[in-house]
Amino acid sequence: MPLQNRVDPFGYIHAVSERGTFMGNRGGCFHRPDQTLKPTHWASRQWIICQLEFKGRQRELMQPGLYTELFFLDEVTALTAGHRPCYECRRERANAFRDALMARAVFSERPRAAALNDAIAGEAQARLKGKTAPEFVSARDLPDGAMFAVDDNACAVWRGQAYPWSFQGYGPARELPGEPVQRLTPQVTVEALHGGYAPDFHESISRLAGSRSAH
Repeated sequence: MPLQNRVDPFGYIHAVSERGTFMGNRGGCFHRPDQTLKPTHWASRQWIICQLEFKGRQRELMQPGLYTELFFLDEVTALTAGHRPCYECRRERANAFRDALMARAVFSERPRAAALNDAIAGEAQARLKGKTAPEFVSARDLPDGAMFAVDDNACAVWRGQAYPWSFQGYGPARELPGEPVQRLTPQVTVEALHGGYAPDFHESISRLAGSRSAH
């Protein structure tokens, strides 16, 4: 039986068989010794996105007292759920993320990890707690790599079209809705995408678009 460690774009954690292409964590341990999750699904605001492999490290999942490993379909999903690139295993991408924010003048000075955590994971946690009302925007104003929801169904924006999300991958492209949609990607992350940060998409979106790659 699969562990409950697969994250959807809304930030909820599920038990499904698909592993995904990225892993990450939420700042520590929030699972019990029997590998089930505690009521609160994070340990801090340090929500990061990691490589599946890094320097040959290997570990058993959900070891007692150690951080709770999470898995994502792709980087787009992880960003939307409220995570940011890790400064250890993804340092180049983490620096690119900060550069994109500086290009948009989101911060007055180059932000430290703690400031990003407060802004990005802070918004995600407030949403999961039901403390913030959904924000509705025009899908046409969202950059590539951002995600939105219509009737509780998540879609990613790429090249002027909407791609429905699932744990298996993306579905066939649809026209972007004309009516307002619920923004899922945290606002600071949306600014990074506007600033030129190009996240990694799952390969399914490239196949659907007839392209060799998507970032």
